Amino acid sequence: MLPFIKGSPTTYIGNVATELYVLLIDGQVIPLTVNYKEYDNSYVCSPFTHYVTYAKQELVLLQNRSLEKALALLLNGVGVGLKLGSLNKAVHINNWLLSTNLCVELAPDQIEAILYYLRLRFPDHALAWRSLNRDTAKSQTDSLAALGCRLVPSRQIYMLPTTQQDGLPSKARWLVKRDYGLLEKNGYSVVSPDELARSDTPRLVKLYNALYLDKYSRCNPWFNESFMELALRERLLEIYALRHNETGRIDAVLGYYSRDGVMTTPIFGYNTELPQSLGLYRMLSAVLIRLALHNGHLLHESSGAAQFKRNRGATSAIEYTAVYDRHLPAYRRWGWSLLETVLNRIGVPLMKKHKF
Repeated sequence: MLPFIKGSPTTYIGNVATELYVLLIDGQVIPLTVNYKEYDNSYVCSPFTHYVTYAKQELVLLQNRSLEKALALLLNGVGVGLKLGSLNKAVHINNWLLSTNLCVELAPDQIEAILYYLRLRFPDHALAWRSLNRDTAKSQTDSLAALGCRLVPSRQIYMLPTTQQDGLPSKARWLVKRDYGLLEKNGYSVVSPDELARSDTPRLVKLYNALYLDKYSRCNPWFNESFMELALRERLLEIYALRHNETGRIDAVLGYYSRDGVMTTPIFGYNTELPQSLGLYRMLSAVLIRLALHNGHLLHESSGAAQFKRNRGATSAIEYTAVYDRHLPAYRRWGWSLLETVLNRIGVPLMKKHKF
């Protein structure tokens, strides 16, 4: 985290303006982001962006115009109330400024100590813990709930168990083998982190942007060339690419990190200008799954492409943000209470029904 502290997060991620701190507890490093408003921030440190701006963009997935319009009106109204309640005045704990924060292993008394300290240090801020689910962070999720945190649903995610003992279901093995075979068929080679150079970083950023920003949403983090150079140089992420043998052009990239037997990929992108029939997404996904198998890790596949991931053996789980707001006045707690109620009663059933 030192480069982010010495410079600023915006130096590396264009749409992240935040105060960054590091909390040390029994030798564990816990990054904290502190915000006040910053409503145009990426969702990695802006609850408003996640629950209102991004949510409105995702309504198209419902494929129901009437329902889309009704929910858009609801979100507009809720958004006004959330701003009045200063929803973005929050400290995010264990926030690595990535789409998925893998949990740092903490005991219940350590979690209690962190919440106690931060209530004193930031008495006017809600305390939030992103990226929690009961598949990879059950103990931490249950501890936070027992300490009085709200569990506010955030998205439906997909987990692929790829331990050497369990392997993959037979259909999934066949699909991954078929997808991986497209590499040779279409003339691509896998490029390892050691084979990538600083001169490749503009291309890697362009491929990430093509998928995550241009195709999906500009609410996602805007990783720039400085970030990619840092990630390559310091191995913040294990970055792999697909290079076309004949042209030498890099057409796909993934970057993963792992913690305590779980891995996830905050960097994923490919050349969206090439025909979909080429199968770049399928090839890149097969490379990722093979890396997870080789590492013997549970693969946290984040959200999106639900049917594709289910076909290859992934199972769904609901991800939560745990929010402690008991020390705040009632008008500040109202917004989080509303989100907790609406998302549990309406959001989660919709996610499960439509398999977002």
